[in-house]
Amino acid sequence: MTTRHPAHTLTDELIETTVAAPESLRPWITELGHIPTVTDVSLPFTHIPQAATTIVLRAEAAGHREAMVVGPQTKATYSRAEKPAGCVRLRLEPGATRQLLGVPATDLANRVFRLADFPGVAADLADELTHLAPEEVLPFLEDVLPQHISEDPTQRAHRTLLRTAVAAMSAAAPTPVHELAADLAVSERQLRNLFTTGVGVSPKHYARIGRVRHILANAGNTSSAQPATTGYYDQPEVKVPLTSLAQVAAENGYYDQSHMSADFKALMGVPPTRFFRGNLPAPAPCRAISGLARPA
Repeated sequence: MTTRHPAHTLTDELIETTVAAPESLRPWITELGHIPTVTDVSLPFTHIPQAATTIVLRAEAAGHREAMVVGPQTKATYSRAEKPAGCVRLRLEPGATRQLLGVPATDLANRVFRLADFPGVAADLADELTHLAPEEVLPFLEDVLPQHISEDPTQRAHRTLLRTAVAAMSAAAPTPVHELAADLAVSERQLRNLFTTGVGVSPKHYARIGRVRHILANAGNTSSAQPATTGYYDQPEVKVPLTSLAQVAAENGYYDQSHMSADFKALMGVPPTRFFRGNLPAPAPCRAISGLARPA
């Protein structure tokens, strides 16, 4: 069953304003995203795959606030908002999940948790973070976060290695895993473990997510134009790609068009032609908050 939505294919990033984290926070946070309060909750909302763990500070129009952790999302989800709300999203640097949250990223994939439930240092800041205005969040973290985190040389070396690996797998034509492992002087098994622990997905799946996100961005589904108001109907309309799917496939490092379409469908739930026509999967309820398993 699908929902025909010809005028808009709304993604979270379409209505999000992002700010790069300052240099003092870059070991742990890459950027802050702000989605203003959305008042029109009648239309489906698309969350595209994201290979990053995110701290989400959600504020409902009625006043309720909560701090959550959203693990890496390996497939798109389609939902409708239950209440008017906005949020601030702090995307974590690859490898920072254990330092900030006290758990490996692989434990968080495709799940949502309460920030206060984690054993890491970020949980201690949950209450204060939920009461800050979006523009206050990064300055607050600059003041308090470095004082709460210590890092030994081994952790620093692993983080540096992971950053290099992530950059290689983010390219339009990602380096094959066996070649990347050789370049980094580690085994393929070590490289995969580094990714799953620090990012939450395998190197291959990280690259797949990156390529689909690049297709969406360059097909006009995400936009640098920021909304002037907070209603869905005020957002830019989605644009169907003007180039052929074969050209899109070639530009994004796919062997051929059918390979790209299969990858796109696996991650987005529908082939690219249907997605860009707004023929989307039926929206489902928002993902429930999971309980965090603690060591015995």
